[in-house]
Amino acid sequence: MSGHDAAPAAPAGADTWLDAIAFDAAGLVPVIAQQADDKRILMVAWADRADVAETQASGLATYYSRSRARRWRKGEESGNVQQVRELRLDCDGDVVIYLVEPVQGPACHTGRASCFFRRLEDGVWRPVDPVLVDPALLYRR
Repeated sequence: MSGHDAAPAAPAGADTWLDAIAFDAAGLVPVIAQQADDKRILMVAWADRADVAETQASGLATYYSRSRARRWRKGEESGNVQQVRELRLDCDGDVVIYLVEPVQGPACHTGRASCFFRRLEDGVWRPVDPVLVDPALLYRR
């Protein structure tokens, strides 16, 4: 055991760990999807309590789609599933990180590995990461 005090184990099925998350007035929390191996930020999305619980239970990244107004498991349309290796909570409890391993394909709907593909150069946002998969092919399923 390390020098840290271990918290007592919660009974199987207990979800009291969710109580530490500060969901906003709409019941959502921002979630950062971060590549587990190289720590690259892949995307930012939102999740409600049930989505975070489903992610923890299934090991598959699950979010709340504000545009669709429903639960959204990453890859349900594109096939670009994210296997979650670890969940982390920031110091204020108001941001969650999913450390993920993409099972196949890019994280971004533009066909790029990351949604953060533009860099500010001389006052202009310039795409600096390549398109890996034509977006039209991602969503033809």
